[in-house]
Amino acid sequence: MDRRHFFSGMLAGAAAGAVSRVALAALPETVQQSGPATAPPLVPPDGRPYDPVVTLNGWSLPWRMKDGVKEFHLVAEPVVREMAPGFQVNMWGYNGQSPGPTIEVVEGDRVRLFVTNRLPEHTTVHWHGQRLPNGMDGVGGITQPHIPAGKTFVYEFTARRPGTFMYHPHADEMVQMAMGMMGFWVTHPKVRNHPQIARVQRDFCFLLGSFDVEPGSATPKVNTMTDFNTWAFNSRVFPGIDPLCVRQNDRVRIRVGNLTMTNHPIHVHGHEFEVTGTDGGPVPRGARWPEVTTDIAVGQMRQLEFIADEEGDWALHCHKSHHTMGAMGHDVPTMIGVDQTGVADTIRRLVPDYMVMGDKGMAEMGSMAMPLPDNTLPMMTGRGPFGPAEMGGMFTLLKVRRDQAPGDFRDPGWFRHPAGSVAHEVEAGQAPAVSRRVDGDGAAATGNGAGAAPPAGGSAGGSAVPGAPDAAPASVRKPAGHGHQH
Repeated sequence: MDRRHFFSGMLAGAAAGAVSRVALAALPETVQQSGPATAPPLVPPDGRPYDPVVTLNGWSLPWRMKDGVKEFHLVAEPVVREMAPGFQVNMWGYNGQSPGPTIEVVEGDRVRLFVTNRLPEHTTVHWHGQRLPNGMDGVGGITQPHIPAGKTFVYEFTARRPGTFMYHPHADEMVQMAMGMMGFWVTHPKVRNHPQIARVQRDFCFLLGSFDVEPGSATPKVNTMTDFNTWAFNSRVFPGIDPLCVRQNDRVRIRVGNLTMTNHPIHVHGHEFEVTGTDGGPVPRGARWPEVTTDIAVGQMRQLEFIADEEGDWALHCHKSHHTMGAMGHDVPTMIGVDQTGVADTIRRLVPDYMVMGDKGMAEMGSMAMPLPDNTLPMMTGRGPFGPAEMGGMFTLLKVRRDQAPGDFRDPGWFRHPAGSVAHEVEAGQAPAVSRRVDGDGAAATGNGAGAAPPAGGSAGGSAVPGAPDAAPASVRKPAGHGHQH
């Protein structure tokens, strides 16, 4: 983490001289971070103790104690975020990164937050979910003046309740949030044995983000309302998203906040979890139930908790399939079943490297290295130990290992499956017979070839269940052309 005084390199122009030397001396040090790696948890150097969180592909903001108050310094500024290796995006964020650093405090802490504006326009900060004085709520023009470019404002309040929160602008919100201005806030309970908040061994947090970055460009389109093409965890896309690495039988908490324009059903493989908290506070124990997917609506926060008792590399992703892809759009045609042979020969006379794709589905996009414009995210990317992952966007892995040391968040590599525990191909003739079915014109057909013998207990066009009555042939109408071309 690069600790440096922000104002030592103040740019000339309108922002220069906006903060006097006297005021500068009163500000906490500005800490910057621009690298995309997940930082280790920030163990509290002073103040009351707590169990720190790990921000996925991010970090927590240090503070200083002054007269019993925790002082933080946020700098709103243009940043460049590496969303995946080779894919750089111009964003707005805080302290060198988007999302900005996570702020961690303890219930009852008095906090003082200096916000310096290095953006080309005014801004504010709304402390989403906090109970605080109205004038500290951060709605520009309503509860406070806007923070002009080059100026520093201060917010001060007491963190009155524990929970999972976030911060973001309430000024030119459509532009500033579309450009990536957001950050996480965690208020830890003041007692170690809180009746509704369990202690956990691993506590992760990340924000859901959406961007519209056209192929070959580097700046999001801020006027997009629904047709986003880049879906991210903490402004990173798979395979650029770090895994969540845990020790088997750890109690794990995952905190997720949604600042996109749509809901996201977040799904965890291999485990059941409970939603134990929202931005409204802890969920009473009697109101919880087991889930494997929970829907997180716009502007909501959710805490998921479970015991990681199953070893392996388990997928963790949004269950909207186009949110686990990159560079999606309505203009991509569906070519399934289309014979492109003649057209392809004609096109190759003009474009020799032209490849026929999509006539059998899109899976080949995950393995073919097609030429793309500079700074363009592929539609599907990433590889696992068995081949292309065919994923992108809001997708990562929960890596559970029995030998992962306590407090060790490093990637242990790919899971070594015990012998006989991986799905595999079987030899011809080893699979059971496939039950017969009746197609649309009443002719008998099977899944393992025309003319195959009917299974035991059944008859051509009838039931495969011994003793069951024969089914009447289905009566359907087929469209002209009888379906897909093959």
